[in-house]
Amino acid sequence: MVKNISKSGTIKLSFLILMITFIAFPLVSCKKEKKVVKETLINVRIQSAEKKQIRPYIETTGTLKADEEVTVSSEVDGIVKSIKVEECYPVGRGTLLAEINQIDYVLDERRADAALKQAQANLANIKAEYQRKESLFKEELVTKQQFDDISTRVTLAEADLARAKATLDTARERLSRTKIYSPLQGMVKEKKVSAGDYVRTSSPLFQLIKVDPLKLIFTISEKEISDLKTGQEVDFTVDSFPDKKFNGKVNLLYPNVEERTRTLQAEAIVSNAGRLLKPGLFARATIYTGARHESVVAPLTALMYDNSTISLFVVEGNVAHQRIIKTGGKYGEDMEIVEGLKEKEQVVVVGQNNLSEGVKVNVAR
Repeated sequence: MVKNISKSGTIKLSFLILMITFIAFPLVSCKKEKKVVKETLINVRIQSAEKKQIRPYIETTGTLKADEEVTVSSEVDGIVKSIKVEECYPVGRGTLLAEINQIDYVLDERRADAALKQAQANLANIKAEYQRKESLFKEELVTKQQFDDISTRVTLAEADLARAKATLDTARERLSRTKIYSPLQGMVKEKKVSAGDYVRTSSPLFQLIKVDPLKLIFTISEKEISDLKTGQEVDFTVDSFPDKKFNGKVNLLYPNVEERTRTLQAEAIVSNAGRLLKPGLFARATIYTGARHESVVAPLTALMYDNSTISLFVVEGNVAHQRIIKTGGKYGEDMEIVEGLKEKEQVVVVGQNNLSEGVKVNVAR
């Protein structure tokens, strides 16, 4: 009987030990697993925020145009006697461009001069007669009617003389217009006639352009209008001279915004003393809208946009913190940070899209 009891107790004890082992094994396993779990770190690259000397500007494109372009036309009818210039010739104000045959206009001047002399002689004779009759009229030796007649003849003779003078002036003016002069300093863009051609009044003879200075015509978006003022400096380059920088100053803002493109047209005056620049060239321009100043900048690649909110991540120790920032202008690959970032703070430039506030990071070198 005792042996049976002892055997039964042994079996119960073994069962109890087995149950305890089954229960304890998962607990031991969990503890071991917790020990091997490692915290995941997000790999990022960082760059220090810097303070730089910057100058606000607007970038745009434009086209160079002649400051003035005029069509020189004939002011009289006639045959072109001679042409004094050709295309691309430089001309100054008053340079002789061409001559119209003068013979008809010389004869007109001579006739008008002769008519003037005749009118002068006629008036002198009538005035002499007037003086005689005036004396006789005072002595009552001629009637009032006779005196009035001679007074009228003097008035008519004076009118004839004035008319003759006007005719002579007109003839001389027309004669002078047989010589065509340049109204500006520039170059001959196009010659439209040759010697021997018959031209009429208003017939175009030459196309002239003023190439120093030139005008740079450009446009800006409507959101930039408040930044643009006359007198601001403009730097630009052209494909013909990619390594050379040219400059000018804004001198005109057009009074209306183009509704279709929502842009404002403007122009700058550009010095062209060396005659390197040509009207029609395409230009890439930078308009400086303010003075140089020092400001904190961050790489453009660091910025994240969420509707109207702009943010970036900075790393402190090995923890990433998100900052809401306020930006200024764009300067090459950098953006001016007006609020939310200090100099030398470590800004995440690669990997920020995988971050959230307080996440630990591994800075890749």
